Amino acid sequence: MKRRHTLLATFFALNALSAHAEYDVFQPQREMIHLGVQAVLTCNGLFTSNRTIEQINAQELQYIPGKFDVPPSQLVTIDQENRGVSISNNAGVTIRALYRKGIGCVVLRPDQDFSVANSLPQIKLPTPPANFETMAWPMGEATKPYNFASEKQKKAIEKVADWAFETPTEEQDTLSLVVVHRGEIMLERYAEGVNRYTKTRTWSTAKSVLATLIGIKVDNKEMSVDDALNVNWSPKLATSESDPRRSITLGDALQMSSGLYPVDSFNMEYANGSGLSYWAGESSAEGAVNRGLVRKPGTFWDYENYDTLLATMSLKSTFDNVEDYHLFPSQALFKKLGMHNTVVSTDQYGDFIFSSQMYTTARDLARFGMLYANEGKWFGEQIISPEWIAYSTTPAPASAIRGFDYGAQWWLRKADKNNGPANAYTTRGNRGQYVVIIPEKDLVIVRRGLDYGKQGFNPWALADRVLQALDE
Repeated sequence: MKRRHTLLATFFALNALSAHAEYDVFQPQREMIHLGVQAVLTCNGLFTSNRTIEQINAQELQYIPGKFDVPPSQLVTIDQENRGVSISNNAGVTIRALYRKGIGCVVLRPDQDFSVANSLPQIKLPTPPANFETMAWPMGEATKPYNFASEKQKKAIEKVADWAFETPTEEQDTLSLVVVHRGEIMLERYAEGVNRYTKTRTWSTAKSVLATLIGIKVDNKEMSVDDALNVNWSPKLATSESDPRRSITLGDALQMSSGLYPVDSFNMEYANGSGLSYWAGESSAEGAVNRGLVRKPGTFWDYENYDTLLATMSLKSTFDNVEDYHLFPSQALFKKLGMHNTVVSTDQYGDFIFSSQMYTTARDLARFGMLYANEGKWFGEQIISPEWIAYSTTPAPASAIRGFDYGAQWWLRKADKNNGPANAYTTRGNRGQYVVIIPEKDLVIVRRGLDYGKQGFNPWALADRVLQALDE
């Protein structure tokens, strides 16, 4: 009898441990983040992208069931006057997002409502030139027909567009495709309900834009990839000199090898870490600095949004005031390239969320890609140096485990294992945002999507098809 009692006790103990192991203590945060995803995507869809709620429900929000295996909430309130969106669940939790000029929609904490609107940041961006629509591409929007080498080449590039838009799975939803060859638009096609003025979220393609802005500062000797990150770590130690995180360089952060404790990996991206700043109103800066060092910097590759945000904070530290910081992306890059349809979001505390939250058009991303295809030069001005481009497209040492496919906020193809620059590289953003650059062909390919579920659009397969079409 005693043995039977012992066996039963062991059985119940093991089952209790199993049940405990399966319980997700982060589930309340996950549910809050689900609401925030819907609030931000709906708010920006309506007021930044100028899309209809029907389009948003059919495309932007398809990401929610595909990613989280839950349907979007039906408890939706749209405030047209304040340009805000509230999303609630049956437990009474509400997440709100509010549109602000120059930055798009800002997500609020669950304890905040639209009465905080006047305390939220705004950025007064420069207006486009009066003749922007008639000015010649790329500084303006007026384009001329591409001079194809032959009718066969023209048909071949059109077939590439057919392939990109008529994917074999519904989960790949191409919105736009722009191909620029030798500075001229060779191909431009949009899905129904989308046009050249439609701004959509870049997701992590924004990371490559941040790297460009940092490159401008590095070229001007205001920053160095070998310098320690200029941030105030949390929790603060008795003496800052004793903090091991002071060994992390700007380059480590750009190359996704900070060595800090991972918070966006291992199924935690939408439960903790940057998810709370993206979708639940937390400070992106405070979250980024509150991680401990668990590995030697530069030795382990781990894709973390907070590494990008740490680099963003170091960029911010180079400015004397927040106004100059807020205007820097536009003045140093966007305005010069004619990217007048691009906005970068901040959190409610005024910190750029350059790891993901940028809204722009396919044409503006094509302009951005052209800068790299032109070796950093734009109409005679060297905006970023060839040396910075080489650094950005040289494999990060810690990316060896991945086959040397990551540089400094850029994804690489056919990278040299001896750490030479890649001969083709791309931005990569969630839901299918790519700006592929093949410098030796003076070729830029922009593909925008609202993919969901398994996704899996292959930018290199697209690039190969474009290259084949060029040879026709």
